[in-house]
Amino acid sequence: MRISIIVAMDENGGIGFESHLPWRLSTDMKRFKQLTMGHHLVVGRKTFESIGRLLPGRRMIVMTRSREFHYAGVDIVDSLEAAIALSEKRDEDELFIGGGSEIYRLALPFTDRIYLTWVHAQIKADVHFPKFDISSWNEISRAEFEADKFNQYPTAFSILEKGA
Repeated sequence: MRISIIVAMDENGGIGFESHLPWRLSTDMKRFKQLTMGHHLVVGRKTFESIGRLLPGRRMIVMTRSREFHYAGVDIVDSLEAAIALSEKRDEDELFIGGGSEIYRLALPFTDRIYLTWVHAQIKADVHFPKFDISSWNEISRAEFEADKFNQYPTAFSILEKGA
């Protein structure tokens, strides 16, 4: 099973502000939906609460230490290893990690691929993607997009695979 991170970040690694995405990027949201549809998606409790609902067509797994957290239709686990085991048991072929920062940090050592949206801007952010050595990843594809009425900032869609 491939383990993939899916993330959008600004030039300083910012991924969120005040529990929300700090931009409006329609093409990124469409890409997220297209890539994760039909797959298991692991998010932390805070990220799930910021989304506020189940995402149709995906099996959502919420990682949390809170024993009080319950949400109908969500699988709840207390570790990344438990999320991976659950996904493998269900014969998932690609498990997506959708944040937040701490979940990304825990997932990086297990990750085979990163679907990265580079936001070509410096945004006010209070949540950042963890530091990682990008030189140990190979960019296998990249597409650049200009800002427009549906996309607040110019972006690049990049796919990174772990180097040998």
